[in-house]
Amino acid sequence: MAEAVYILCAATSLACAVLLLRAFGRSRARFLLWSGLCFALLAVNNVLLYFDLAVFGDEVDLRVLRHATALAGLLLLLFGLIWDAE
Repeated sequence: MAEAVYILCAATSLACAVLLLRAFGRSRARFLLWSGLCFALLAVNNVLLYFDLAVFGDEVDLRVLRHATALAGLLLLLFGLIWDAE
């Protein structure tokens, strides 16, 4: 059951990223770009979570890579918030 939740979370993050980046393509609002990139990296984080816990189990530890992608996504969003502050 947990594996389904990991996949659904990745799909939801990916859908958000696609919608945000499509909106950025139409409006060129930079905040949509930063948000879309953040959600794209969070989708990668969720895929890595699935592989780490469901596929590889105790054989491989992807914790550092998972945390790095989540941190990179949140830093992109924070950068976008600071950069576009008016």
